[in-house]
Amino acid sequence: MSKRDYYDVLGINKSASPEQIKSAYRKLAVKYHPDKNPGDKSAEDKFKEASEAYGILSDKSKKENYDNFGHAAFENGGAGQGGFGGFSGSDFSDIFEDFFGDFGGGRRNNRRSSNNRGSDLRYDLSITLEDAYLGKKQNIQFSSTDKCNACKGSGSKPGHTPDRCTYCGGNGKIRSNQGFFTVQQTCPQCSGSGEEITNPCNDCNGAGNKQTSKKISVTIPKGVDDGTRIRLAGKGEAGTRGGASGDLYLFINVKSHNLFKRSDVNLFFEFPISIADAALGTTIEIPTIDGKKAKIKIPDGTQDGKQFRLKGKGMPFMRRGDYGDLYVQVKTEVPVFLNKEQKDLLERFRKIENEKSNPSIRKFFEKAKSFWKN
Repeated sequence: MSKRDYYDVLGINKSASPEQIKSAYRKLAVKYHPDKNPGDKSAEDKFKEASEAYGILSDKSKKENYDNFGHAAFENGGAGQGGFGGFSGSDFSDIFEDFFGDFGGGRRNNRRSSNNRGSDLRYDLSITLEDAYLGKKQNIQFSSTDKCNACKGSGSKPGHTPDRCTYCGGNGKIRSNQGFFTVQQTCPQCSGSGEEITNPCNDCNGAGNKQTSKKISVTIPKGVDDGTRIRLAGKGEAGTRGGASGDLYLFINVKSHNLFKRSDVNLFFEFPISIADAALGTTIEIPTIDGKKAKIKIPDGTQDGKQFRLKGKGMPFMRRGDYGDLYVQVKTEVPVFLNKEQKDLLERFRKIENEKSNPSIRKFFEKAKSFWKN
């Protein structure tokens, strides 16, 4: 079976620039790489074909020969047959470092920073609804690691410095050939740092940090809700051997309130009123989350469950200047433990009631009579 034209393989034309050639190969390599298509022989063949094409077209002299003579320029054992068409294992590894980042170990500086970075920590903080409304500053205390004062975080005795790792030669990574490509891995001896502690600090035993109790002041912004997560960069555990500190994450738990119920930025509560107030109307004074009072006019004939909205009396939006609303639901309470005078008055009222006074009752019985009749 004859080989496909290398330009067709990469989906480019002969005038493509080196950057365009590399970009075209990158897309195909990502799509058909064996690690992403395990057991797929077709994908593996396409990956090899694209790599072979790139090996020729990325080399100026080989590309010129190919443009003049086609595949014949590399027949009879010439470069470009099989494998990756004439670029070295180290070149191939460098390409994949660029393409896939952490594939084969990633870039040395990023990996060292990642391996030596301190751990992130979690702190669960319970606050009241009033705290969430107003915001607050609070001191918290937790156990963590901090940079060793004796060695300044280096892990070595004062006056000494770490030596270069003898296993990886200070690279922080090792390379091995696996089949037709080269894989980079983090050095198992130095964990990617490229260094060995040969004279460990007596205070931290070479770790570069020590366990300690930390006390810091944190700011809880207005409007936080139950489950809100706040990130405090660099407040986690100290990194090792000069690595960056981890982060501290505050997980907010807003306690239940005995009066208000919260939904997002809105607040709700029930306000009980008497039958007389519901029937005749009244003005009530209600509490608000800011500790103040507000007045609501209850019109005559207000039914049980009627809801009144007080705009801007709810919870604040985080990082904004506006507020949610407060919803007050009227709960009409039927009187209990009536004395004789109260009962007599209600009996008199019942005798003089008419259908106009209770329209809902009248409509219900009209429906019921129709139902019974049918």
